[in-house]
Amino acid sequence: MPTKLRTATPDDIPAIIDLQSKIWEPTYRPILSQEQIAFMFAQMYSLDALTRQMTEQGHEFILAETPARQLLGFASFSIHDAGAHTFKLHKIYVLPETQGTGLGRQLLTAVEDRCRRQGGRELLLNVNRHNKARTFYEKQGFEVRSEEDIPIGPYWMNDYVMGKLLG
Repeated sequence: MPTKLRTATPDDIPAIIDLQSKIWEPTYRPILSQEQIAFMFAQMYSLDALTRQMTEQGHEFILAETPARQLLGFASFSIHDAGAHTFKLHKIYVLPETQGTGLGRQLLTAVEDRCRRQGGRELLLNVNRHNKARTFYEKQGFEVRSEEDIPIGPYWMNDYVMGKLLG
């Protein structure tokens, strides 16, 4: 499936929300309650939240789409610690039917390339300790650095912090 990558703008936010509505629940159904899935989606993927991420928090979004501009996936990242030259991968998601096609790897490579061009030496991410995506990250060279338990409303995100040196 040929894909094109491009940088998202605030005009793309409704399409990102629509795409994520197809990805979020199937991704987290095996590891989180329906209530936590709904709560976290509302917190992280509202129009206001995504607008803040793009316009105030410095998150850069990369979209993967077909030549006909159908969205297949996306990633977002930002500077984590400028002094340490570290970046943070905040999100990387692809439609369930595109998993295993190399699309996630293509998005991650684009993020890594952009981080390197901005002087990045390391890329960090958080992944739920029970999320099968951990295996994907390990295959891409990430290693578990620590564990974090992060409160989000009445729930907890039980994550691994993973990192990869950008050579």
